[in-house]
Amino acid sequence: MTERIVVVGAALLDDGRLLAARRSAPPELAGRWELPGGKVEPGETPEAALVRELREELGVEAEAVERVPGRWPLRPPYVLCVWTARLRAGSAAPKPLQDHDELRWLTPAEIWDVDWLEQDVPAVRETLARLDADADAGADADTH
Repeated sequence: MTERIVVVGAALLDDGRLLAARRSAPPELAGRWELPGGKVEPGETPEAALVRELREELGVEAEAVERVPGRWPLRPPYVLCVWTARLRAGSAAPKPLQDHDELRWLTPAEIWDVDWLEQDVPAVRETLARLDADADAGADADTH
């Protein structure tokens, strides 16, 4: 059996919004949107890979918050695992430095306004459910 290689995706959240990144390469993925991230290197934890990938791809200092339930198959031997993440205090604003040509902060109402890569759709759905739950919890706190 082939060992699976974990690809981490970042559901980077800020003020109830999710960051989407538009691919610029490879050609078959260019123009489609994804959660930023990349491969976990040997000896690296998924959380450390997430922080490293966000630094390399977006120029930000971020921290992993919690694992989004689920594992989504990519082309063999890769599997996508997603963590929610947030920018650290004092981090630069995200910029498309590698593999992307545009970034967008999407509110829950705007999530489906972009053309997501198929493999990211289930992870985005799961993240959206968490965003909605957080918004509901915040609304409940505001009313009490």
